[in-house]
Amino acid sequence: MKRKTKLIHGGIPFDPHTGAVSVPIYQVSTYKQDDIGVHKGYEYSRTGNPTRHALETYIADLEEGARGFAFSSGMAATHAVLSLLNSGDHIILTDDVYGGTYRIITKVLARLGIEATFADTTSIEEIEGAVRPHTKALFVETPTNPLLKVTDLAVVSSWAKARQLLFIVDNTFNTPYWQTPIALGADIVLHSATKYIGGHSDVVAGLAVVSDERLGEELHFVQNATGAVLGPQDSWLIMRGLKTLGLRMEAHEENARAIVAYLSGHPAVRRIYYPGLASHPQHELAKRQARGFGGMISFDVGSGAKASEVIKRLKYFTLAESLGAVESLISVPAKMTHASIPRERREQLGITDGLLRISVGIEDGEDLVEDLKQSLREE
Repeated sequence: MKRKTKLIHGGIPFDPHTGAVSVPIYQVSTYKQDDIGVHKGYEYSRTGNPTRHALETYIADLEEGARGFAFSSGMAATHAVLSLLNSGDHIILTDDVYGGTYRIITKVLARLGIEATFADTTSIEEIEGAVRPHTKALFVETPTNPLLKVTDLAVVSSWAKARQLLFIVDNTFNTPYWQTPIALGADIVLHSATKYIGGHSDVVAGLAVVSDERLGEELHFVQNATGAVLGPQDSWLIMRGLKTLGLRMEAHEENARAIVAYLSGHPAVRRIYYPGLASHPQHELAKRQARGFGGMISFDVGSGAKASEVIKRLKYFTLAESLGAVESLISVPAKMTHASIPRERREQLGITDGLLRISVGIEDGEDLVEDLKQSLREE
């Protein structure tokens, strides 16, 4: 089954009870039991809900994993997965990881005795240098947010397995349409489903998929125990968004290519970050590992003042947090999504005040290029 077909027919494509071609919203908290402990598969909606179950089955199918889980946000999904670690464990993470992930590791889990080291995961040597005797997991974002670095999943997976480390991959930017990390050796895949998977700026959600049933049992225990589950209405919205994911991802990328072509060589642009550029350090890896380059672009205009000028002139790019929606969004990571990372650390990584991150929407590409032309003009 090809990917666009799987997006329509994967998982549980219709309601088994009524034949409805859209799985209904089971707005219910509890379920009648036929006898004590005897029920039809559901007893309480924190533990399981038919609408959420349909989404969880769907995302597991798309990510080629054993079991899926839906959470109330991407950070709730991340927290649940990281809760598989114990006090005293050590984890290695990608260095320019999303600011929320950095915050939960350094400000929340650190208080519980979980240690972390941030490393450039595009380099096996750097990962190796970060290993401690009590290292238990490796968390990779690829492409990264916001510098769009690409980690070789097959190589890193092999390295992690040889050391019996849990290998976690945040696949938010590429989605299962472009990239399936479990097929490349990941143990757990994470998504902020608020982004491309939902795709319409109308729902906050997180997803996780595990590679085997043992991990599935462990993660379900955490999900049920902590309770940050996705409600049925939002589960239904995410399933609706997934139906058009393939069409949207192709449209995002088509527009992204046009914008990158325009920005390349522009005198106001000091540097562009996009895996689809032949000059990108991991361009060949991105071509080999994923089926597309995505719709995220970062570029540096030199200063925070210049970034502000550019943003104020834009008409079709909305200044907002988040990404992956049908409308084009723009942000300044240093002051928005990555503000929780200390300034010195941001500057070391290249997350400057002049760095702009674009989430390219599905508007007419020519309109988006024209908008950037007028916003980048020199006075």
